[in-house]
Amino acid sequence: MDQQDLKLSKKLISTYKKRLEKEILDRSMKLRMPQNKFEEIINNNDELINLKKALERLETESEPLK
Repeated sequence: MDQQDLKLSKKLISTYKKRLEKEILDRSMKLRMPQNKFEEIINNNDELINLKKALERLETESEPLK
């Protein structure tokens, strides 16, 4: 995977992650959940955890070899 592919992948994953977090936040607000509860949901959401791990892997891959 070249650098351009890595950048595009990171951007797409980041955008999706932000959109998913916003959706959780919006729904939590509609349900009038306490802030600590929706933060807990965001921190424990399997899909968001996997997206964070994927971003970390992409960051590691994009680091120049020394």
